[in-house]
Amino acid sequence: MSIAQYVGLEGSVPALSLPVMPAGGPSAETPKINPDSRQSAPPSGASDGQSGGQRAPEPESAANWDRLFRAYVGTLNGALSPHGLLLPYLDWLLHLGFSPGKQWDLVTQAFREAMRFALYAARSSLVPGTPPAVEPPPQDHRFAGPEWQQWPFSLYYQWFLLVQHWLHSATSGVDGVTRHDEQVVNFAAQQLLDIFAPTNFPWTNPKVLKAAFEQGGSNFFRGITNFQEDWARAVLGSKPVGAEPFQVGKTVAITPGKIIYRNRLMELIQYAPATETVQAEPILIVPAWIMKYYILDLSPQNSLVKYLVEQGHTVFMISWKNPGRKDREIGLDDYRSLGVMEALKTVAVVCPGRKVHAVGYCLGGTTLAITAAALARDGEERLRTVSLLAAETDFSEPGDLSLFIDETALTFLEDVMWLRGFLDSKQMAGAFQLLRANDLIWSRVEREYLLGQREPLNDLMAWNADGTRLPYRMHSEYLRKMFLHNDLAEGRYRVAGRPISLRNIRAPIFAVGTVRDHVAPWQSVYKIHQLTETDLTFVLTSGGHNAGIVSEPGHPRRSYQVATRESGDRCVDPQTWQAAAPRKEGSWWPAWRAWLFAHSAGPAPAPPMGCPEKGYSQLGDAPGTYVLQE
Repeated sequence: MSIAQYVGLEGSVPALSLPVMPAGGPSAETPKINPDSRQSAPPSGASDGQSGGQRAPEPESAANWDRLFRAYVGTLNGALSPHGLLLPYLDWLLHLGFSPGKQWDLVTQAFREAMRFALYAARSSLVPGTPPAVEPPPQDHRFAGPEWQQWPFSLYYQWFLLVQHWLHSATSGVDGVTRHDEQVVNFAAQQLLDIFAPTNFPWTNPKVLKAAFEQGGSNFFRGITNFQEDWARAVLGSKPVGAEPFQVGKTVAITPGKIIYRNRLMELIQYAPATETVQAEPILIVPAWIMKYYILDLSPQNSLVKYLVEQGHTVFMISWKNPGRKDREIGLDDYRSLGVMEALKTVAVVCPGRKVHAVGYCLGGTTLAITAAALARDGEERLRTVSLLAAETDFSEPGDLSLFIDETALTFLEDVMWLRGFLDSKQMAGAFQLLRANDLIWSRVEREYLLGQREPLNDLMAWNADGTRLPYRMHSEYLRKMFLHNDLAEGRYRVAGRPISLRNIRAPIFAVGTVRDHVAPWQSVYKIHQLTETDLTFVLTSGGHNAGIVSEPGHPRRSYQVATRESGDRCVDPQTWQAAAPRKEGSWWPAWRAWLFAHSAGPAPAPPMGCPEKGYSQLGDAPGTYVLQE
């Protein structure tokens, strides 16, 4: 079996024979490698499943050798660049080696931490209820509970936290180490240390020992069963346990509607009206293509689409295709032109003479911002308002995701995508899980494999397991132009050959950030204030990247802050804004609804479903076909 077959590619690519370019030069299917853009198809054998010849390699084939080698390595290690880990470590180690003062500080700190632990151990053994020597970070809930305050378990977790504190000091504050390398080393050190946390072992976890005593060890039997079932489903590519009740089109994504347009990249859904009259301006939602659209149309009780329709809005939704190998050359601008622009053209036909309330979520919000800036540059006033939900436009501070994005890591990732034609959803999921390893990995190990407990899946968790692929060219362009070079915020991003500027946007903007967002940190989302001059209403809501957006009225423990910066007002920093903006309890959806109403022309008759006389017939019922693609 070849490596290509092992990793699930169509056809096979021999491990020891390099497919080469046709003798007549590059073709449409196998273009010549461009070292600058790195946007090229794989060797002919990798793209069509045929083995290459044994002729002497042509000059451009040397680059193919390199890329194939890195791509094969990447299929075995999750597309993580060895250089991306080794170089930051060497940067840190060499600078630490030339910092004797820092070394002495670490030695003395280790001695102080050891003495601190010894004193705590002595006191806690004699005086129950002794205050801990060190408190865990606010976001670390692993050691919550009275059982962790009992001897000897209190010693286990206190020692772990003291080592964690020392390790953070050792990997931080070394003069000369670049900020990115310091963050990578610190993150990697924390990931390695977390493996040995006392919560991960039965004999050092009081909760597990108590369960084993009370249940006669049956928790371990259930844990082994859970692990075997999860492993089998992972190998087979099946959905996780408990996802079966959430079926697209049957229990989730069931808001009535019709597919009125389809092209090779997206389907456009028009939802049926639920009121006698509707607001004159329709709503077009541009979801992220990193996951499927129905996060905004989950179960009826928490569907944003259903909420908007019942509030008297005409709603259109883009449903992106789940790309495969043949879609490898779909680029970032295709998502703007074939996606957002084609959707706007369709909406204009169905609702003639009406401007649009455009809404973008995550990557869809970034693409919507690009589209709005391009329309403003060209003097096209199609948009009544622009709403950006957890969407970044300035990527200078993208949060923890920057750990995985530099020139070295991106080059390695591009080679893996170059061979396959896409980025697999499992690789994206793995990166996001590492960013929240305590919540998404180790807490699951404790709960499901040590305690033997299954946490029931909800609709949001089931949606999260329904991943999509990303085309090679698009993902490479997105990471380079946005994350690596920040072209949009710095005025270098081009549409139709000319640069665009977000400052040209005159439509009012409603932007939402979430407090615990690891994908689009709210401070980064907030930077839209510095890039635009129009009226801007900003909301900071509780929750994370997904749960903070899916925050229906009546959801418990939800709150938000909201404030408006009118055109011409001074811009303040995020911390000042957070301290001054009033806090309100409940969901932010009603505040957004009121904002949309305030920027609408009032009620009007509901438009027809599609427009058959102009080529926009009803092609089927929502949710359509693209969302069902595996």
